[in-house]
Amino acid sequence: MCRILWNGLWLSLQVINRKELKVDFYETVFIARQDVTSSQVEAMTLQYTSLIKDNGGDITKTEFCGLRPLAYTNKKNKKGHYVLLNISVDSKWITEMERQMKNNENILRYLTVKVEELDNNPSALMQQRHYREEQYHSYGDAEEETTEIVVETEI
Repeated sequence: MCRILWNGLWLSLQVINRKELKVDFYETVFIARQDVTSSQVEAMTLQYTSLIKDNGGDITKTEFCGLRPLAYTNKKNKKGHYVLLNISVDSKWITEMERQMKNNENILRYLTVKVEELDNNPSALMQQRHYREEQYHSYGDAEEETTEIVVETEI
């Protein structure tokens, strides 16, 4: 506590260490095994988000990128469920989250990167998926237009 005399009034102020207010921004991606169901992946994600939120952090974005092929076989898995989290929290809670991920046998890999600013736009994986869906959708529409045939018959 600090007391200051200001215009004849004594003000009591609490001095807060600047480090206590420091919140860093992180992007975390983890890959769950292909044998795990989507609901189990969501439960794991909920476990990690609750850890962050219970300790004063915030999750600004959660993306479930789905079951995707891995670049190489990892622990006899060829595919994995990808999840992206945008996190703002103190670094000690990131360390705890990574410790829990390391001990979870359903998580193949995880990566946490400290960033200057959190990006709320869709990730590159989600943009690729959206582009492919549009491409197939537009191809299907064009195919339907060309298959329409009007037949006029005179009797």
